[in-house]
Amino acid sequence: MAFTRRRFTQTMIGALGVAMLPLRPAAANLVEGRDWRAVSPPQPGAAPDKIEVLEFFSYGCPHCMDLNPVIKPWAAKLPEDVTFRRIPVTFGRAAWSNLARLFYALEYSGDLDRLDQSIFEALHHDRTKLFTEKDVLAWVASKGIDVATFEPLFNSFAVEAQIKRGDTLVERYRVDAVPMITVGGRYVVVGQQAKGFPDMLAIADDLILMAREQTAQS
Repeated sequence: MAFTRRRFTQTMIGALGVAMLPLRPAAANLVEGRDWRAVSPPQPGAAPDKIEVLEFFSYGCPHCMDLNPVIKPWAAKLPEDVTFRRIPVTFGRAAWSNLARLFYALEYSGDLDRLDQSIFEALHHDRTKLFTEKDVLAWVASKGIDVATFEPLFNSFAVEAQIKRGDTLVERYRVDAVPMITVGGRYVVVGQQAKGFPDMLAIADDLILMAREQTAQS
């Protein structure tokens, strides 16, 4: 279910606190290469005392759109020692950068939860173009957001810094397809035999156990 850079280009053009637990058998039986692959070298998380789960995604990715309503309730139920962050990829393209900029600006404005899935639907169902600043501002205005307040956010240093941090993470994790889920800075969900996103998230659950066990041993 990965969305590669090439597929990404085609779509964009077309659219213009928990106790330490032992590994349970499912986690112990995960197979490297089939269910997961290693992040090399391992990457530190934003919170050293937490297991960090990252979702690399883009609004331009139809698979990310399908994953979004599945991963959100899953993330809301993660244990207290696990944090979850979404990282919008840009792959160095201006259009994708504007989508990432839209994500962060909405996060800062407090409108992300309300409009998150609507962005996917606008792009993939309504074929709305959201690849330029002008297009983005027109769309957010249609959703009841004050453009005079939103535009400075969209072009702010804070948003630019977030995009640069995201690009750095994409490079360090060697992301070349989305959606991509990583766990604890050590593991990437592969899920070759996964029959759907719930199966992939079940693998992520087991990788969290592996990451917790790794932390306990270090």
